[in-house]
Amino acid sequence: MANLTAEAAEAGTGAGAGSPSGPNARGAAAGSAATAPDGRAAHGAWPRRSGRSGRPRERDTVPRALQPSTGGRIVRGVLLAVASVATVFPFYAMLVLSLKPGAAVSLPGSLLPWHLSGSSYGAVLDAQDVPRWLLNTLIYSVVSVVGVLVLAALAGYAFAKKRFRGREAMFWSFLSMVMVPYHVTMIPTFIMMAKLGGVDTYWGLIIPTLANAQAVFLMRQFIKDLPDEMFEAARLDGCSELRIFVSIVLPLLKPILATLGTFVFLWHWNDFLWPLIMGQSSGMRTLTVGIASLQQQQVPLSQVLAGSVIAFVPIFAAYLAGQRYFTEGVTGSAVKG
Repeated sequence: MANLTAEAAEAGTGAGAGSPSGPNARGAAAGSAATAPDGRAAHGAWPRRSGRSGRPRERDTVPRALQPSTGGRIVRGVLLAVASVATVFPFYAMLVLSLKPGAAVSLPGSLLPWHLSGSSYGAVLDAQDVPRWLLNTLIYSVVSVVGVLVLAALAGYAFAKKRFRGREAMFWSFLSMVMVPYHVTMIPTFIMMAKLGGVDTYWGLIIPTLANAQAVFLMRQFIKDLPDEMFEAARLDGCSELRIFVSIVLPLLKPILATLGTFVFLWHWNDFLWPLIMGQSSGMRTLTVGIASLQQQQVPLSQVLAGSVIAFVPIFAAYLAGQRYFTEGVTGSAVKG
């Protein structure tokens, strides 16, 4: 019994020595709980600014010194609104004017969305050559996208992961094509295609555009960052190079393939000069060349703009379809670069 009393006394003495007791102890504890070492309130005394999910909002994670003031946020909002209106206005004007057939253009009255009619679209789609132009553009764009992506992925994989003599010299020689202006090589390419009988044909229109040095460079840089151990493990399991490329490389290239596919599709869909010199007959014109030819035939402005809207819809739909992969590809390239 005496031993227990002595141990209790020693425990009380130790507690008293380690921390204050009585009212002063409670006051000191409250003060330490309310104030952090840097002088700010802690726990319950610090106001929580978070959303419904309990996570802090993005504004709370930014240092207060870097947060924009109220005036800065207002100026930023006004500038973004002005930029948005300036970007959307040409498309709005094109759509509204295409829905006003036979009306004289007078600004700003013609831009008001009144007395609209879709007869211009019917006239364009009923024309004999416009559906053919649309089909030619679709074939030119889709086949070129598939060809460019396949060749660029194969070449990028070879330049990034295969070891052969003269690899670097071959790669940089091929990449130097980017510095050569397109218009310099256009006339020699046309002469060569003409001697081969490629004028007014799909293959003569498509084949010269498949060698894309920029696409090969982007593919090579993307595949180069993939770990070599993954390919070595696949070879140890008995996979062939074609199986490695199809089963491992291509699934990992989805973001960059979608990004390049979007760029190549937009480029070929809007291409004008090369289809102009390769498509000698009206039946081999693309949509951009055909719409330009409508202006020389004294076609009403509403029908010309209706053709422009028809040409714009597919590329806008392609961008919406690949937007997620497009963002991932651009972000991934920026982080790796």
